[in-house]
Amino acid sequence: MKPVSKALHTRVPIENTRPAVTPLFQASAFEAGSPHFYTRKSNPNTCEFEDTVRTMEEARYAVAVATGMAAIRICLDQLRPGDEIVMNSYIYGCSYKLIQRLAERMGWTLKVLDLSVPANIDRIGNAVRMVFFETPTNPFLKKVDIQAIVRAVKARSPNCLVVVDNTWATSLFQHPLEHGADVSLHSATKFFSGHSDVMGGILLTDREDLYESFKAERFYSGAILAPHSSWLLRRSLQTLALRMSHHQQVTQQMVEFLSKLPQVDRIYYPDVDGRQLKGYGGIIFFDLREDLVERYPEFISTLKLFGTGTGMACVTSMVAQPFTGSHASMTDEEKTQMGLGKRTVRLCFGLEDVEDLKQDVRSALASIDSRAR
Repeated sequence: MKPVSKALHTRVPIENTRPAVTPLFQASAFEAGSPHFYTRKSNPNTCEFEDTVRTMEEARYAVAVATGMAAIRICLDQLRPGDEIVMNSYIYGCSYKLIQRLAERMGWTLKVLDLSVPANIDRIGNAVRMVFFETPTNPFLKKVDIQAIVRAVKARSPNCLVVVDNTWATSLFQHPLEHGADVSLHSATKFFSGHSDVMGGILLTDREDLYESFKAERFYSGAILAPHSSWLLRRSLQTLALRMSHHQQVTQQMVEFLSKLPQVDRIYYPDVDGRQLKGYGGIIFFDLREDLVERYPEFISTLKLFGTGTGMACVTSMVAQPFTGSHASMTDEEKTQMGLGKRTVRLCFGLEDVEDLKQDVRSALASIDSRAR
């Protein structure tokens, strides 16, 4: 056999090597007898990431995909033309636009309700096929009672799917399936990654029929999470509890600190009730004093430790104005209906020392406030 032919078939033995961590399976194809067969269908790294998240959230099944938006899109593929979907009015701007665009294209009936208000749950009709919401919400961190939604909806429409975007709560602090939701999904790009270096999404369910449907949609759409991304996310999950512990402590201290600043009118922090939401950390919103709103650009340019990139839930802190950032794809009228204006600021806390963050925010706010001089 010629050396070139032998070289093409040279493989490093895998069995009995016992690595401390699972190596990267950067392979698009496997032997025909492999349970993975083809990476568009399955890959060892993707499976390990799925199993890790599934274990943390105590779910039966998990399906990893390329991004959080891909997870939402695959979930929405459960709907058929003419179906009715209820969406919470407080939701990430791109999620809002995706559902709105698909509703127009597919002929869905779309209802937008503030599901954080218990009375609005009674406005969900009998024909609803899916209820989609985040809790805590983006923006304003409002709580939506998962059990209350499930009880009300399933009594009227037993086949309705209750879908919860669990990204901001994380698997450490909230398990939507335990409260009756059919699907819990995450943008793994956020806290699961925690380092702003990889994108991903994941769908969790206890229902085998949904699991098989999600896998089929992923396979035929080519939306599976790539091996390297799966490997990076699995690596990051090993420090998730440590990072969230720090995020939680810093967030609590920053909320107390901000509440005493004269430039801050209101702080938004979720209801950590110990039943549905057992902890929280990393992201808050606050309203600037009205006379300071036009000086927001000066505020962010003065900050030294808060970046302005499209990111959150990472090792460095971030600042953003949701009106022009996370919800920029929505019209001004839609944002006004949500109650979102330019005075609302989002702070995402990284792993910096909390006293350094306090000093940075204090100085930046004082620099735009003539009353403080």
